[in-house]
Amino acid sequence: MLRIGPVQLATNLLLAPIAGYCDLAFRVVCRSWGGVGLACTDLLSPQGLLRGRATSLDLAATNDLDKPVGMQLYGADPEIMAEGALWAVQHGATVVDINMGCPVDKVTKKDGGSRLLCIPNIAEQIATRCARVLEPFGVPLTCKMRLGWFDDQPVAKHLAPRLIDCGAKAITVHGRTTVQKFTGVVNHDGIAQVVQSVRDHCKAPGHHIPVIGNGDVREPHDVLTMLARTGCDGVMIGRGALSAPWLFRDAWALQTTGVIPPEPTDAEKIDTIKRYFALMLQYRDEHYAMVQIRRRMSWFGKRLGREIGPRNTPVGCKPLKEAIRTAASPAEVNDLLDRYAAGELRGGGSAAESESEAVA
Repeated sequence: MLRIGPVQLATNLLLAPIAGYCDLAFRVVCRSWGGVGLACTDLLSPQGLLRGRATSLDLAATNDLDKPVGMQLYGADPEIMAEGALWAVQHGATVVDINMGCPVDKVTKKDGGSRLLCIPNIAEQIATRCARVLEPFGVPLTCKMRLGWFDDQPVAKHLAPRLIDCGAKAITVHGRTTVQKFTGVVNHDGIAQVVQSVRDHCKAPGHHIPVIGNGDVREPHDVLTMLARTGCDGVMIGRGALSAPWLFRDAWALQTTGVIPPEPTDAEKIDTIKRYFALMLQYRDEHYAMVQIRRRMSWFGKRLGREIGPRNTPVGCKPLKEAIRTAASPAEVNDLLDRYAAGELRGGGSAAESESEAVA
């Protein structure tokens, strides 16, 4: 199990703040399978929260099924970030995280995200102000970062101890640099250096600050590999969960029992998709739900159709995905999912399709 400041988590597995995908409905679905210690919101603009912008408020929405929850803020103004941290506490955050890892241009050009790795004095000011605001509420501050901006200039191992001195209660490290974005493979050695740097810094008895590893976790064994190769305390799972919300359950079972549960049947996977769709309709609206289910079927479809056909090939679900992309209403989407569960709309070998996956 993992402890972040005063917050004790049930497991050492965290759902990453995946931009554009980590909505309330998906977080609740992942939690329903078990194994999630903490789930994080999408990236939140503090200006959007403070001004009451509908988009920001929707991204920050939470409820009693979504606990404990981390709210992740991005930006470069220490005072506004601190005001955003206070807003997050007042609206249900269990943990507040500062994004120091997003490599997207629209974020970094405003000195947010991984650009903070290049201006560590601002990163420290943000952490100090946010930690000070959060302390009276018993809500811990965490920071999520990359290894550095350039491949040959590691920053995280030097910055992490400084952020701890500013009040951070946990550090999450994505094992890539900004210039890599989502290419290449995760650098376990780089994460291990951050782990060692933090441990060397926190030598006082009882002063343990956890480091959480992130990157290239697609299967339960990837969690064990991350823990073993880096020495980290927990693992944050990103896009690997988009096609398999039960990944947390499986990875926790592997850690605690040594056995991975059987993969859900197609019927169980369809039930999961239907629940996600129903929650999107409940939490947002029909337009949002229809847009999202069309996007998400390319991810869910990666795990559908794995049942073996007569020639020992995956059955696939390409007809289902294509039909949902053109569906005109929620009723039609649910009908299509029911038809697939009944044995229709199969074929195309979608389980073997090579759709590119970025790595959170």
